[in-house]
Amino acid sequence: MSVEIESVIPKTDRGTLTRLLRYMLPHRKQLVLGLLLLILATATDVVQPILVKVFLDRDLIPRHFVEGPLLLMGVGYVLLIFLTSALNVGQLLLFQTLALNIIQRLRVELFDKLQTLALAFFDRTPVGVLVSRVTNDTEAILQMFMTVLSTFVQNIAVLIGIMVSMFVLNVRLATYCLLLLPVILGIMWLYRKVTSPVFHLSRQRLSFLNAKLNESLQGMYVIQAMRQQRRLRQEFGEVNESYRRARYRNMQLNALLLRPLMDVVYMGTLMLVMAFFGFRSFAHAIDIGVLYAFVNYLDRFFEPVNAMLMRLNFFQQAMVSAQRVFRILDDDTLAPRPVEEGPMEAHAAEGPAVGTAATRALDLAAAQAAPNAPTITQGRVEFDDVTFSYDGKTDVLKHISFVAEPGQTVALVGHTGSGKSSIINLLMRFYPVDRGHIRIDGADLMTYRDGELRRKVGLVLQDPFLFVGTIASNIKLGNDFVTDEDMVRAAEFVQADTFIRKLPGQYNAPIGERGATLSTGQRQLLSFARTMAIDPVILVLDEATASVDTETEEAIQSALAKMRKGRTTIAIAHRLSTIQDADLILVLHQGEIVERGTHQELLQAGGLYHKMYLLQQGVRDAGL
Repeated sequence: MSVEIESVIPKTDRGTLTRLLRYMLPHRKQLVLGLLLLILATATDVVQPILVKVFLDRDLIPRHFVEGPLLLMGVGYVLLIFLTSALNVGQLLLFQTLALNIIQRLRVELFDKLQTLALAFFDRTPVGVLVSRVTNDTEAILQMFMTVLSTFVQNIAVLIGIMVSMFVLNVRLATYCLLLLPVILGIMWLYRKVTSPVFHLSRQRLSFLNAKLNESLQGMYVIQAMRQQRRLRQEFGEVNESYRRARYRNMQLNALLLRPLMDVVYMGTLMLVMAFFGFRSFAHAIDIGVLYAFVNYLDRFFEPVNAMLMRLNFFQQAMVSAQRVFRILDDDTLAPRPVEEGPMEAHAAEGPAVGTAATRALDLAAAQAAPNAPTITQGRVEFDDVTFSYDGKTDVLKHISFVAEPGQTVALVGHTGSGKSSIINLLMRFYPVDRGHIRIDGADLMTYRDGELRRKVGLVLQDPFLFVGTIASNIKLGNDFVTDEDMVRAAEFVQADTFIRKLPGQYNAPIGERGATLSTGQRQLLSFARTMAIDPVILVLDEATASVDTETEEAIQSALAKMRKGRTTIAIAHRLSTIQDADLILVLHQGEIVERGTHQELLQAGGLYHKMYLLQQGVRDAGL
């Protein structure tokens, strides 16, 4: 957490703003209407001092009060004020609605991209950091569209209107005032150059803060059980303090480079204007109305300049946030996909399409792009000399070769870190195969469409994950082809129907976050039902009964036996008693298959499997 400011200076991408502005293209009509209202509001605003100037020079100074023209001028002035306010309200609503629509689309694109990224991306990126990207960073961009752009456009229009009015009043003095523009632009350039690294550091520290908070909330059971509250409080305090220091540095720069500096420029310019009129008064009389109008315009000139400088703060934050968001959108660490389908570039191009309709559209497009893609019918699984590394340096799997014939059960056993879960990850295509080949029914794994692979290969994890919703929604998981009858049949098949019927609402019973209201065994039974509802050809079990109590395990072992009938099953097992009837048992050690055979064959061999079995049977001297 001791990153120096200079170490987080990624140069501002000049295309970031252009890329953001492209999101406005689908809303051209709304944008043009907003700009039109903005121009009209600016025109009615800058005309007001002209009317006051006419009143001073034509009526007040010569004491020439004609009731009709004075009344008309007064009514016109009041109407201009109300018209300016109404136009400003209209353009503000249009710009803010436009901003909300743009950010809605951007958030959907970002969330959609996260669904396509490979698990390797999530392995190296904390969840809290990603939450910060989707929430805090997009919120900063929203502020830019809602306030910064509208403020900049409006104030630039005001400045142009003021300069035109000043030239109408006095060309010479207005020319002098033009010298302010390089000074103002120089201050803006200096502010952006100095504050850019500070904003990068600030957003980085905010991500760290969210990551630490997310980690602490998810690990609350362990924190309280292990009495880690004081340590976590101290670590969170350190991260929070680093964020406070970064924000304080930002406030210091704002205090120096924003309002105070512009106030100095404003006072200097005001002195110049007063001196100009003062020296002219020695030679001949000056028009008080012109003096009033110039001083009024000068004040109105610096008001939008100050507003733009204050909004420059938000602009800088938005630019930093946009760069962070675009880094995710441009990340090419995509989940492995069939060669025919490509890297799913359509996500960014299609815009705000979301939900199941978008998924069906993508599946349809993929099917049309690869009409000859294979289908899984028999379920024959073959690993052919597969070697794999997560980091590209250390191989976690080395020359893995085996075949699971249709209907067979192949069990993977071995100590922690032996490579069992890595085999499952490759089979499920969560990670790309480095070296070697994985084939299903003779076709390479990478030739199958995602829809086909996920539909025909069912996965049950050791730690079941349930979504907020209902029992029914967690079993169906949005699969339209799963009917209510299929859902009930699957629940009965794995004997989950018994406890579901006892819940209030039964299959419509609500489920909280991660299924916290259910027991571990009940959550696992629901994950079984979820898998059986799609009727897979290949069944993948990652120690599926590890989280189930003994009584429940005995009840579902018979269900597992029925589930495996007619299906190819790849099962990770820690309790060897659960896979004694497997057709083939592979014993892994340090990423290699060191033994293979049936339960009885491996026991007779007297190798590593035999020692593991004796150890689980309670034999102390197992040779391990």
